[in-house]
Amino acid sequence: MTDVQNVVKPATAPALSTAYPVILAVSLCHFVNDVLQSLLSAIYPILKEDFSLDYWQIGMLTLIFQCTASLLQPVVGIYTDRKPAPMSLPVGMASSFMGLLVLAWAPSFAMLLVGAALIGIGSSVFHPEASRVARMASGGKFGAAQSIFQVGGNAGQAAGPLLAAFIVVPLGRPSVAWFCVLAALGIVILYRVGLWYQDYARTKGRAPVDRTLPLPRNRIILALLVLAFLTFSKNAYTASISSYYTFYLIESFGVSTQTSQLMLFLFLGAVAAGTLLGGPIGDRFGTTTVIWFSVLGALPFTLALPYAGLMGSAVLTVIIGFIIASSFPAIVVTAQELLPGRVGMVAGIFFGLAFGMGGIAAAGLGLAADAYGIRAVYAACAWLPALGILTALLPRRHEFAR
Repeated sequence: MTDVQNVVKPATAPALSTAYPVILAVSLCHFVNDVLQSLLSAIYPILKEDFSLDYWQIGMLTLIFQCTASLLQPVVGIYTDRKPAPMSLPVGMASSFMGLLVLAWAPSFAMLLVGAALIGIGSSVFHPEASRVARMASGGKFGAAQSIFQVGGNAGQAAGPLLAAFIVVPLGRPSVAWFCVLAALGIVILYRVGLWYQDYARTKGRAPVDRTLPLPRNRIILALLVLAFLTFSKNAYTASISSYYTFYLIESFGVSTQTSQLMLFLFLGAVAAGTLLGGPIGDRFGTTTVIWFSVLGALPFTLALPYAGLMGSAVLTVIIGFIIASSFPAIVVTAQELLPGRVGMVAGIFFGLAFGMGGIAAAGLGLAADAYGIRAVYAACAWLPALGILTALLPRRHEFAR
């Protein structure tokens, strides 16, 4: 905390060097944000038992959470591109704080939906501005900064099921309220980051922003559509794991709820590792190379997963999580380069796209699971990474130089 406070003290001339304490601060808050939101999916087995929910209702919880975030994130991003709002960061975390309290004490399924929506709103406010802060503090190392920022979120998603397994499952749903302590810490840190952001906006941020498009408009539209489809394939598959993997393991192998959540933790931990490495590799070898490897490279392993045993499933999901997650920093950086000067809008659209597509996929997969069974769902989802072939339509680095 001391390092963060030192960095966010007002300065007369923000340095061009990479401000790692600021990046680490927003990454830590990304961790907190995503721990809070991952608790929702991590306690699905508890909610299913407490409220006698069907799979379609589980899908609705995911849909409400993720669509709340996806619909608001582009709006927040477009607005803050024009009018920076540094203090929106702690406000977003406060919304997640309230969502936790609702989830802990909700008396009905309708109130569970309200709690999910509040956490979604918190995420929608947090992501565009926090991503902007990471880019501001990057010192030109855009991929590395995005990876550090995003890995905080992935680590939070991985920690959520683990914390649920050892705290919420033994102590019951009201123990979710204990995680408000993390939210309060996030509010304090984001307030300090907001002060640094305000100072940056007053000094360095006053320079005019070049919004000249690097490619013809039609070429950019095509590239953005390709990136959207790649995001869909990645997040639809990830949603199949994060929302239903615990049920798949319980139904297929008869494991306990705690064991299933530990298995989910392995997958989400691999996602965090893949995200951390994806950005620096993209800085070194190019974002298109990372995207090719990430989306198509996971295909052989996703095809094998529905036919693997318990230990095989654990190994395969770790490999899949690592490979498939490495593309997202590269996708965000590529989109920011295609639309210069629109950092908030790009972050809002692509983080929102990730949430929205994951939510829609989760709801659809829930209906399919009720109708055809969990194993059939994983057999169908295994083909999603094949959409990675669309990477061939992305512009190459030499085209940007024209």
